[in-house]
Amino acid sequence: MDNSHLKKRVKTFFKIVFSLLLLFFVLSQIDTSRLFEILKKSNVYYLFLAFIFFNLSKIISSIRLNYYFKEIGINLSEIKNLTLYYLGMFYNLFLPGGIGGDGYKIYILRKRFNTPAILLIQATLLDRISGLIALIFLAGVLFYFSSFAEIFEPLKFLSIIIAFIIYPIFLYLHKKLFKNFLTYLDKTTFLGFIVQSLQLICAFFIIKSLPDSVNYIDFLTLFLISSVVAVLPITIGGVGARELTFLYGLKLINTDPSVGIAFSFIFFLITMISSAIGIFFIHRY
Repeated sequence: MDNSHLKKRVKTFFKIVFSLLLLFFVLSQIDTSRLFEILKKSNVYYLFLAFIFFNLSKIISSIRLNYYFKEIGINLSEIKNLTLYYLGMFYNLFLPGGIGGDGYKIYILRKRFNTPAILLIQATLLDRISGLIALIFLAGVLFYFSSFAEIFEPLKFLSIIIAFIIYPIFLYLHKKLFKNFLTYLDKTTFLGFIVQSLQLICAFFIIKSLPDSVNYIDFLTLFLISSVVAVLPITIGGVGARELTFLYGLKLINTDPSVGIAFSFIFFLITMISSAIGIFFIHRY
């Protein structure tokens, strides 16, 4: 085993340990019996709708990624691209110690189309960035109308300013730094917004499934903030980081954090089941 593989495995090991430590800490701060009670009483109908909208967001996300691939001469049918996308999700979540889902897609496409790795990396990176920009925009808008804005008054106006400037900054930097990806810029940017909007609808139905009555704006705001935190490469699949965000976020507005942790667990379960779909496409590649 060379040093690079050893470093990846050590890094993954520490991510797993850190995720578990965060999770144990969060669970130690709440009433776990209350948590399991909330989970047991969740409405299955709304959970099914959440699952549908989550996967719709992934289908749209795969279409967006395919536009980036078209820019660099990779012509994949939407079906083939979607199966590869789900396979990448499977590798990202269930095999984080290897090359990961993004690395796997880059390897397969480079081998099949002889495309320079740097262009494939840029396409994958842009796919992530466009989603993150939409997350920040929606988080800024919702934060302005949430209870958190009343606690952090200066952040109230800062959040709306960020929401208004994030897309112009993104588009400017995109045109400067990624000149090979300009043909479908409008479409990929719009689809990035649609993806995160569908994720918000998924989160909305998860909240609807919970037996407790909660403030939807506050929960959706925390969901978006936790999604930004989950992007940081310090945990496995955002596990622990998302729950920690809900723990302290809900405590700030005097809301039972058990409800937020239940929400977070359900969202991860939907992510896990959806990612597991990728296992059916392993034989294709």
